Amino acid sequence: MTAIKHALQRDIFTPNDERLLSIVNVCKAGKKKRNCFLCATVTTERPVQVNVVKVKKSDKGDFYKRQTAWALRDLAVVDAKDAVKESPEFDLHFDKVYKWVASSTVEKNTFISCIWKLNQRYLRKKIDFINVSSQLLEESVPSGENQSVTGGDEEAVDEYQELNAREEQDIEIMMEGCEYAIANAEAFAEKLSRELQVLDGANIQSIMASEKQVNILMKLLDEALKEVDQIELKLSSYEEMLQSVKEQMDQISESNHLIHLSNTNNVKLLSEIEFLVNHMDLAKGHIKALQEGDLTSSRGIEACTNAADALLQCMNVALRPGHDMLHAVKQQQQRFSDLREQFARRLASHLNSVFVQQGHDQSSTLAQHSAELTLPNHHPFHRDLLRYAKLMEWLKNTDYGKYEGLTKNYMDYLSRLYEREIKDFFEVAKIKMTGTTREGKKFATLPRKESAVKQETESLHGSSGKLTGSTSSLNKLSVQSSGNRRSQSSSLLDMGNMSASDLDVADRTKFDKIFEQVLSELEPLCLAEQDFISKFFKLQQHQSTSGTTTNEVEEMDGVALSRSHTSGVPQTVSSEKDMIRQMMTKIFRCIEPELNNLIALGDKIDSFNSLYMLVKMSHHVWTAQNVDPASFLSTTLGNVLVTVKRNFDKCISNQMKQMDEVKISKKSKVGILPFVAEFEEFAALAESIFKNAERRGDLDKAYIKLIRAVFDSVEKVANESQKTPRDVVMMENFHHIFATLSRLKISCLEAEKKEAKQKYTDHLQSYVIYSLGQPLEKLNHFFEGVEARVAQGIREEEVSYQLAFNKQELRKVIKEYPGKEVKKGLDNLYKKVDKHLCEEENLLQVVWHSMQDEFIRQYKHFEGLIARCYPGSGITMEFTIQDILDYCSSIAQSH
Repeated sequence: MTAIKHALQRDIFTPNDERLLSIVNVCKAGKKKRNCFLCATVTTERPVQVNVVKVKKSDKGDFYKRQTAWALRDLAVVDAKDAVKESPEFDLHFDKVYKWVASSTVEKNTFISCIWKLNQRYLRKKIDFINVSSQLLEESVPSGENQSVTGGDEEAVDEYQELNAREEQDIEIMMEGCEYAIANAEAFAEKLSRELQVLDGANIQSIMASEKQVNILMKLLDEALKEVDQIELKLSSYEEMLQSVKEQMDQISESNHLIHLSNTNNVKLLSEIEFLVNHMDLAKGHIKALQEGDLTSSRGIEACTNAADALLQCMNVALRPGHDMLHAVKQQQQRFSDLREQFARRLASHLNSVFVQQGHDQSSTLAQHSAELTLPNHHPFHRDLLRYAKLMEWLKNTDYGKYEGLTKNYMDYLSRLYEREIKDFFEVAKIKMTGTTREGKKFATLPRKESAVKQETESLHGSSGKLTGSTSSLNKLSVQSSGNRRSQSSSLLDMGNMSASDLDVADRTKFDKIFEQVLSELEPLCLAEQDFISKFFKLQQHQSTSGTTTNEVEEMDGVALSRSHTSGVPQTVSSEKDMIRQMMTKIFRCIEPELNNLIALGDKIDSFNSLYMLVKMSHHVWTAQNVDPASFLSTTLGNVLVTVKRNFDKCISNQMKQMDEVKISKKSKVGILPFVAEFEEFAALAESIFKNAERRGDLDKAYIKLIRAVFDSVEKVANESQKTPRDVVMMENFHHIFATLSRLKISCLEAEKKEAKQKYTDHLQSYVIYSLGQPLEKLNHFFEGVEARVAQGIREEEVSYQLAFNKQELRKVIKEYPGKEVKKGLDNLYKKVDKHLCEEENLLQVVWHSMQDEFIRQYKHFEGLIARCYPGSGITMEFTIQDILDYCSSIAQSH
């Protein structure tokens, strides 16, 4: 039965990717006894399909053929006829009732047990078993040949594991040590059982011996617990001693506190008296500076600042209750209030004039920057205004209404000035972008200033207008980003000859330079203005102070400004940071729309520009967040980065859509598919752009989406191909994908690289086997019959005595395959393969070499059978392996 089982597995089930689990020799009840076999099989691929197959022996030869197959899920009832008395009869209820008589009750029970286990594992008890012993359903049937399949747990049914070489060697050594291991298996098994009992006894003795050690350990633990109790008692006594010391120290501390409080009160009293005597008088020079001081010269500004500080100190004297009732104090306070109001009005008027004048002076310099990709330098303007920073702080603390009015006027003047400068700046950037690409004609209708049009063809200048002031934010930015930005920009500009569209690499790198220069100009401009606002308007950016006053919010042209109920009380840090951000938002309200328009233009020129923009924008956002995550620049660039990321995702989606819509010619070879080559170009370009980039994760996600789409589209095209075989399309394209991934070394696509290599290898082997077929077909059929006889139990050296397989028959078959015919068949095969394969991938010699190896393998298999089954006959093939190698080499060279 074992030989039959192996023969069925090899000849019938292995070609169909099935595994034979159990077999029973049966005949139909009540009819002429024509034996056949019922086989329980499962497929080797998932999802697993379980079948019951009827196999019968052919009438014309000694081979078996598959007659009928039923799916196990269609089996409704298994009837064993009698659960008590052993009977070889049983029924299977499929679409109708099939009555069978097994050759033995052991085979019947083994088969029913296997069906029960398959039902438990795959069908979840859908089959009814009647008249079957419960013991048979609960335990494995220990019958000899089928025990390895049906006995054991569920996993034994699902997957059969053969003994490995080490296990076989150990069993052979064990059996060689016992003389009767084969002759008397029961005695050998009994000997092994006795040895197992001895080992179990030794294990029990070892466990019992360790009990003494456990008792010793428990005794040591008890002693340790006693020691812990003694330590706790000592600690308690020490705690009581320290408690009395604590009480004494508390009394001493309270006495010291009373003495200190008395001294403090005396000092405060003396301080207040000295303050009233010495600090309620304002010098005549300060009064004159407040009334008539020059606010245009540095010396005059310094005198006014000192006078204002002295006035503020006099006004902020903390009077005790009753001091404000003094007539002299009331007169002095009124005089101070009049001076404060007069100077605050004079200061606000002067600064408003400075704002207007500076705005006009700055506008006059716009003409020289209009044709260059640079922004005007505001450092001189900031430097002049910072002389008034201390006076602005004084105004903020003494008259918040005028301070707020100055803030509003500054935002109004500067927002209009910056809007003109930034729009002209972006206009030049757009002109240079469209003027440096081949698609410039498409955007020729863009509005541009007359002065910019005249100098459109000028080369890009460096950022000569960058701020050089020593502001704190600017220093932090330059320290943190100079090295990274330099290395990143150089890597982008030094790309190879990558190209994923009609544009030249030079056009893309020029776009990259323009976009980088735009960001590099905007970044210091915003940081310098923010730093100036913080210093000039005395708004906290980084220091932590606390405030307890309640603030109310006023709306000025859509920008919220905090105002304290009590004049002169500082705001909290969070509200002042919000105020900086709100002022920056109003002053630079045009930056975000202009950036979005520029990004839209770059994406329209070339969708791959989104890769450059994503890397550049991500780097600048990362740099800005390192300086101040909540700053206006960080927030604005972050919002623009979202737009860039959407364009990048859209670019990826468009590529995937193009893959779905690809069409191939039905009259020509497929070769390397266009989207496979485009993915190679995209990956090479992206790797050069995203080298050391902060947003590498976005590219990795895009890679995963694209490669999966490429895999699916290749398989789709291969299935639809009519001119080129499916295996050739899959083999060539997956070889190209594997070569691309190996060259670029993309870490996130390691799994896909292995998958591409596996698909290439599988389809290469499949194509080789399909194209080669069985070149020695009659000889192959002859030796299949020889192997079938051997499988039935005939010894190999006795096969030559079979009439159909004697030496004369073998010589007759071998003569039909002389070397000339073999070479002719191989030459036709080479022409067929050459017709299928494309020249781009150059896989012809690889495929031909694989076919040569497969042919030699078949040849060696036949030679081995001749040597084993026809020993000493001197029969050999009419050609040798060397002849095969010569044929293949000659054919390859001739073509």
